[in-house]
Amino acid sequence: MRADKHEKKKSRKGLKIFGIIALLLVIAGGAYAYSLYDSINDTASEMHEKIDREKSDKREKKVSVEHKEPFSVLLLGVDEREGDRGRSDTMIVLSVNPNENSTKMVSIPRDTRVDIIGRGTVDKINHAYAFGGVEMAMDTVENFLDIPIDYYAKINMEGFKDIVDAVGGVTVNNSFEFSQGGDQFAQGELNLNGEEALNYARMRKSDPRGDFGRQDRQRQIIQAVIKEGASISSLWNYGDIFDAIGQNVKTNLTFDEMVDIQKNYKSATSDIEQSQIAGSGTTIDGIYYFMVPQEEQTAVQQTLKDHLEI
Repeated sequence: MRADKHEKKKSRKGLKIFGIIALLLVIAGGAYAYSLYDSINDTASEMHEKIDREKSDKREKKVSVEHKEPFSVLLLGVDEREGDRGRSDTMIVLSVNPNENSTKMVSIPRDTRVDIIGRGTVDKINHAYAFGGVEMAMDTVENFLDIPIDYYAKINMEGFKDIVDAVGGVTVNNSFEFSQGGDQFAQGELNLNGEEALNYARMRKSDPRGDFGRQDRQRQIIQAVIKEGASISSLWNYGDIFDAIGQNVKTNLTFDEMVDIQKNYKSATSDIEQSQIAGSGTTIDGIYYFMVPQEEQTAVQQTLKDHLEI
């Protein structure tokens, strides 16, 4: 399991679902959460999407953010179209521990071959959402990582650009020059608007690291949105931010839980450890899969269990 420690001075920014956590931490962790109570409450109500799942089967009782217990979140980036729920193109698991004041961010390659829980098949992990929505995605990730998945946050990736624009754009540090979607991205520090951020995070085929490189860019955007969303300048356009989030993000977190997270977990987001699951690609019956060795899967599971104190 390869980990890159988040450096506060070089907060990178990337894309996509990571408006998702932006959502969680912009709204739940914004410095002005209480002064804008009504606006946030309205947005939280619009975002809230109850699912048929009161708690994880891997917990005896539901996790309590009010009592500062470590919790986990599955972040899903999806391409939703009318009449089609789409697939979860991005899957990231966050574990947040207020006792250690730390957050772990683990990206799951979308082609990872796993048991699809509730369907009785073996397939790519990103197909779980297409087959059974949020509940099947959460159950499948739980089984793969052997940890409880307490919450989810889902963003429509097409709408992510609205969130980036609402926070005034993001700044990223690009490691190599490439083009995507009609945009040219030079090496070095770049200021991106919403459409550019979406293209920046989506590029995969021209990256020598493939999906892993794309995951890095997605995490960059996520952290950039969080940083910009919590900045003083964003106070002036909080209405646009809340509108963009409310229209494009769904979560089972309630408003009260968001307030508790803001109150009890803020310091945990200052230390974010980013990780990628190691493995290799193979073709089975003409279909490409990402295979995770058992020892790697076990190591990732134990790291997250320790962090969640289970």
